[in-house]
Formats: sequence, C-alpha cells, structure tokens
Amino acid sequence: MYWSKKIEPLHLSAGRTNEMEKIKVSAVKYINSYPFMIGLRDGEVAGMIDLSVCHPSECADRLISGKSDLGLIPVAMIAGMKEYHLVGDYCLSTNGEVRTVLLVSNTTFDDISTIYLDYRSRSSVTLCRILAAKAWKREYRWLPAPEEFDITAMSHGEAAVMIGDRCFEYARHFRYRLDLGLEWKKFTGLPFVFACWVSTQRLPEHFTTLFNKALSEGLERRNEAVTLLQEGASATPEEVIFYLNHNIDFRLDDRKREALTKFIEYIKDLKIIP
Repeated sequence: MYWSKKIEPLHLSAGRTNEMEKIKVSAVKYINSYPFMIGLRDGEVAGMIDLSVCHPSECADRLISGKSDLGLIPVAMIAGMKEYHLVGDYCLSTNGEVRTVLLVSNTTFDDISTIYLDYRSRSSVTLCRILAAKAWKREYRWLPAPEEFDITAMSHGEAAVMIGDRCFEYARHFRYRLDLGLEWKKFTGLPFVFACWVSTQRLPEHFTTLFNKALSEGLERRNEAVTLLQEGASATPEEVIFYLNHNIDFRLDDRKREALTKFIEYIKDLKIIP
C-alpha cells in the first residue's frame, strides 16, 4: 500500500452513531455486490453509513473526489493512487470463468480490429488491454463506448467489452464471446480481482471491524440476493444463485493479493491510464 502522509483517523465510537457524521460508502449496483448490500443493510454497521450504489467507474470517481469515504472500486484505479487502504477481507474476484466480464463480437476474434471499451468499467477494460498486449500479442484500435452506444449494432471487425448484469441479457446476441476472467487465469494461473473495498484514509478500527463483519454476514446469506432482483431482471433467480456461488469469489486472500500486485505491475509497465 501507499501512504502519502499520516492522516488522523475519524473518531467513531459505539453508541454515538446518531451524533456523528455517517461514513459515506459507495457500492457497485450489480448483482455481484448484492450479498454485500444485504450485510450492510442488516448489520450493526448500518446506522454508521450512508450507502449509495452506482457503476464501478463512478464508485472510483466518488472516492477519489472525496464524495465517498469508502468505496467498492475497480482495482485498476489503485495504480494511480498515492494513498489507499484495503478495507476488510472481501472483494469481487473470480478464479476462472466470471460470466459477467466478456469480450463480445459477431466477428471471429482473428478478424477483430476495433474494440469498444465500456464506460462503466475501469478494471475490466484495463484487463482487456493487458491481455491484448501480453497474452494475445495483438494490437487494436481502442474506442470509448459511451452510454448511448448500441452494443448490438457493431459492424464487421468490431468487438466490445461488456460487463455486469447486461451480460445476462445481451451475451446471447453474439456468436463469439471471450470470458476475460478465464483468459487471465489461462495467462497467469492466478485469480483476478475486479474490485476491492478501498478508503483513501485510515478508518477507525471499530468501524472497519463491524464493516467486515457485515460483509461476512451478507455473504453467508448470498442466496437471498435474488430478493433484490427488480421486476423484469434479465437474470433468473437460479442463474443468480449459481453465479454468486460458482463464478464470483469474494475472499481477498493471499493469492488474490498476488494477482492484484501483478495486475498493477502490468498497468505501470504498459503505461495504461485507467
């Protein structure tokens, strides 16, 4: 980790949550973070936080700008942070096929020349660029895919990075799909970490203990995430339960930290600005 200077921690004590300013927390609005939201909603820490949900890239922007004190942010952003603190023992990662971070196209991958990068993501699009340079040994024209981008209207030779819940709905529209979590595993032999809970200053130990406990309790109830699905959701309850138990790995262990370090090294080596 990197610390630019010593920062005095916020003062937080049990029994005084109504008298203090709540800690602002930003979480990802996708299915993979639903178990975390259940824990934060129902845990002891609920009264200490002001929780908002947004796209992964916005979580990072909010943390870096100071609008959030703690965020579930794309790990690619860590590479450029002078000071950061990983909070808790949990993350969003995969140890192979993730299903919700894909490179999709209706053109064979040998004939792709242009790749559109999803504006909602930082880690996933950076992962694609690293795989292109290091694993696939290919050069592409990289273009931004803004909010109005119609991913189903790509021309011959074009592909796009697609992330999150949209994969359940749109992946079937494409003849060719590469799972980027699986591609990283094939290339490095390591799991891949997409997002971690990060703060830009050290938070009180009492708070981080309760926060970590809430995340753990939410993960124990991960199958209840189906209750948070909105009407008309593209993923079925059965798909969600399988996904949360077999595709997403939530534990931030030593292997994940090793993978995170390697990912950041590649970012710096290739001089990528997420």
